[in-house]
Amino acid sequence: MEPFRIHTGVVAALDRANIDTDQIIPKQFLKRVERTGFGEFLFYDWRFLPDGVADPSFPLNNQRYLDASILVAGKNFGCGSSREHAPWSLLDYGFRAIIAPSFADIFANNSLKNGLVPVALEESEVAAIVRRAVKGEPYRLTIDLERLLVTDEGEFKASFAIDSFQRYCLIEGLDEIGLTLKHEADISSYEQRQAVSWEPELLHATD
Repeated sequence: MEPFRIHTGVVAALDRANIDTDQIIPKQFLKRVERTGFGEFLFYDWRFLPDGVADPSFPLNNQRYLDASILVAGKNFGCGSSREHAPWSLLDYGFRAIIAPSFADIFANNSLKNGLVPVALEESEVAAIVRRAVKGEPYRLTIDLERLLVTDEGEFKASFAIDSFQRYCLIEGLDEIGLTLKHEADISSYEQRQAVSWEPELLHATD
């Protein structure tokens, strides 16, 4: 998992509430077994018209968001089914963080385990970001996970909260496998002791 300490990126605004996981990554694309390759199908039913042509009215098809790595959206982001493919598709598309007033619990947990940072801010703060992101030049924010701050190059500044253990894992780039491997020596030692303790019983069974 790629470490996340301080990230600065262009903000894409998707000013909709209750964006569910079936819109984030529609069910017909869940047949893949890899974690990669889902980005091209992100928001597929919204991004494309029935004939497969990109819908010019959908925000992410706007050229100003071409290099966006931070998505700002409405409350209850990631509701619906528990599919882990949702954060996979967002990451594969190029997003490193999602800013919203609130997140569905399972989506938030899946995101944290995969290195996608869900940043919950006050509705007024999210609205201020949306206003800045939809006009003028591409709008950039810095998300500082070490100081738990979101700032821009001007006056905007907002703090957010995140569980200390999850924050540690994000900063260190540790998913569940990475956490386990940090104890590899202890695990090997335990397995060796177990092998020795079982050896007499195996010999007796052979006799």
